[in-house]
Amino acid sequence: MAVCETQRPALYFILSFLAAATFHCGVADVATDAPSSEEPPHRRFEYKYSFKGPHLAQSDGSIPFWIHSGSAIPSADQVRITPSLRSQRGSVWTKNKVNFDHWEAEVTFRVSGRGRTGADGLAVWFTTTQGVDGPVYGAADRWNGVGIFFDSFDNDAKKNNPAIVVVGNNGNLVYDHQNDGSTQALGTCLRDFRNKPYPIRAKIIYYKRTLTVMINNGFTPDKEDYEFCTKVDNMVIPKEGFFGISAATGGLADDHDVLSFLLFRLTEPGQQPPSVDAEIPKEEKDKYQEEFENFQQELDKKKEEFQKEHPDVQGEPIEDLYESVNDREIRQVFEGQNRIHLEIKQLNRQLAMILDEQRRSVSAITDEINKKATTAGSGQLDSQQLGSVITTQQEVLKSLNDLRTSLLNSLNQVGSVQQGNAGGMGTYETIQHFNDIKEHLHAVKRDVENLAQRNAQNPAEKVVKCPELPPMPSCLSTIHFAVFVVIQSVLFFCYVMYKSQQEAAAKKFF
Repeated sequence: MAVCETQRPALYFILSFLAAATFHCGVADVATDAPSSEEPPHRRFEYKYSFKGPHLAQSDGSIPFWIHSGSAIPSADQVRITPSLRSQRGSVWTKNKVNFDHWEAEVTFRVSGRGRTGADGLAVWFTTTQGVDGPVYGAADRWNGVGIFFDSFDNDAKKNNPAIVVVGNNGNLVYDHQNDGSTQALGTCLRDFRNKPYPIRAKIIYYKRTLTVMINNGFTPDKEDYEFCTKVDNMVIPKEGFFGISAATGGLADDHDVLSFLLFRLTEPGQQPPSVDAEIPKEEKDKYQEEFENFQQELDKKKEEFQKEHPDVQGEPIEDLYESVNDREIRQVFEGQNRIHLEIKQLNRQLAMILDEQRRSVSAITDEINKKATTAGSGQLDSQQLGSVITTQQEVLKSLNDLRTSLLNSLNQVGSVQQGNAGGMGTYETIQHFNDIKEHLHAVKRDVENLAQRNAQNPAEKVVKCPELPPMPSCLSTIHFAVFVVIQSVLFFCYVMYKSQQEAAAKKFF
């Protein structure tokens, strides 16, 4: 089925916030960190005053229901309010006014820079007008509302930064930059929010004339790990206003990135929150309805074209041609289990074949021993002598296996020596390894001599031919072994000469 490519900003934005709205609306009755009361307020997510990734910005670089100015750069997953350049200002503001009596804002941001100290800082605003540009953290001074400032630079040299400061204004006060707003602060707390491993999360709650600021310090991925920062009681702010986020840099610079801004309407317990349809103007309703009808008509046309181009599937429901996410996951689980089951069955068959061959080999060896013992007669070979012969052969085989293992270890160690002594093997370890090889060879030689002497002392044993064991795979012939020993010896002496030359050269400097 083809997809319509016509741009529809409103519908696109609603779909991008569907996951967030579903999650936050599901917790409408969960207690918040607002001031303690008998019952917590009800929370409702307001998508028109929020933004978050992914698909945060549209193709034209704008943010749905928000405006940005200055050096603010929207992207798919965040808004960079100011880059780490000197003397930069930027801000983002809601297009529509907020007229909630109580609200809660959750801001997720990062402040990162190379310097030990940053500048100037970031601010979260609720004001009656949009302070698009100005000297107070990138926004206008003499605002009417409240600002929560995340100040990075210590202007008054009192070593009380980074800090979070709450400053209110009635439109007449000028912000006190020299003292970092300490003379006008309604509440403050010292928190280092720069260069943290996880994004900083701030929760700002205005409920029943009380402003509370909670902070997540960015040391944990737990999104609900908030700690108390400050609280301002009996605070009166305008009922209607705009939300905004601004930032600025000065002689020093930081990257100020805002990942999300989520706004919730708080309603007191017992009060019915207004319906969503009642808040949307009739003109917007008609506009959205017209867009939806146009989209539905185009979708019907695409369905008809698809059915004409594919007459073999005509009459079948289009939805049946595509599997859902749950169906696909279940199918993948069953396919994986079937593959595992087939592999186990194949391994079981191979193991059964190996066991059968082992049983046949043991039976053949037992039969051969019984035949030879019967042919030789009771006076030529008794069971004790036959057992000693078999034991001697097993010891020889064991010694040969040990020798094979020792040779493989030698090859690995020689390879490490040829790579510039990367494995840390020195002269002493090499000599010790050669001694081990010699001991294994002497043990094999003694076993063979004992076997030969025993055969010479008991001529009757020469008549008996032990059952032939399955041929052992020849991993190393005599000629190859001799060549290997010669090459290893040459490499060892070359290494010794090389080390001695290096030591003699080093002594010249002393």
